Amino acid sequence: MRPDAARFLNDRLDWNLLRTYLVIMQERSLSRAAARLYVTQPAVSQALKRLEEALGHTLIQRRGPHFEPTQAGIDVYRIASDIYGNISRLETELDEKTEDITGSLRLLSVSRIDSAAYDEFLAGFHRAYPRIELQIEVMRASDIISSLLQKTATAGLSLCRSPVDKLERHCFLRQRYAIFCGRHHRLFGQTQLTMDDLLAENFVSFTSDQIGDSLSPLTVFRDQRGFTGRIVASSPSLDEVRRLIFAGYGIGCLPEHIVRDDLAHERLWRLPPEEGLVDVDVYLLWHRERRMNVAEQTFLDSMLRWMQQHSLSERLGDGRGTGSARA
Repeated sequence: MRPDAARFLNDRLDWNLLRTYLVIMQERSLSRAAARLYVTQPAVSQALKRLEEALGHTLIQRRGPHFEPTQAGIDVYRIASDIYGNISRLETELDEKTEDITGSLRLLSVSRIDSAAYDEFLAGFHRAYPRIELQIEVMRASDIISSLLQKTATAGLSLCRSPVDKLERHCFLRQRYAIFCGRHHRLFGQTQLTMDDLLAENFVSFTSDQIGDSLSPLTVFRDQRGFTGRIVASSPSLDEVRRLIFAGYGIGCLPEHIVRDDLAHERLWRLPPEEGLVDVDVYLLWHRERRMNVAEQTFLDSMLRWMQQHSLSERLGDGRGTGSARA
């Protein structure tokens, strides 16, 4: 591109279009991007069209409900990620330290962080720092890690099986997964079951339950035990996997502490093995090279202190006595 053409592009390019394009690529869906941005799907489609016209390149090849980025689309995504990361750090550069701490932070989280102790920590943090604004966004684990690597968020609570270069990783919760069936399944209520009784049963699965992804230990367990049933339903959402198991689509794995009420109300039934399957950790993550504003650093310091003072089992408890943000 000629220098004069580049200057012309700088003058006429709407940076909000790049932000929309980032979300489209992260969600891999125009409809999900629209939901995340709180706009209509036609508005997202129009923004994509305007960006392609401004750049003079097709960025996405659409094939029905699916799409693939072109090489130009991949290049624009990489550049836009860098730009958005720099813009998000403006607040850090302009932040002024005051005795009465103000500011905002952006926390990314996987769905269904079920911890009363964590709820109490947030309550205590807000009491201690009422002028700090907290924004929490729910995302898939892979998108959280991608966003943190782009330095576009303060921190994340996410599955992360292996260390990621440049990201700090501290275990936040340890969730024990076990196998369950729902009230509408033929095994519901049976008390003399063994593992052999489960091997041919169809499964409800997380979409991240595959080799190399966040929940792949569940796949390894099924393969090692010789399960032959098909995966008949799946979702990235814990609540939707739980719903599908209840509805009888198949047996499936869920965190034990999440389904206590379901067991008590006989919506779900626990299956062998009695000891459960595997521990899956949720981590507190942040980019170690991201310069934090005072509010962000205060939050991270408070959360790390809270984690040091309370064991993993206490963090899955009822939260009583765990709410101090400054202790």
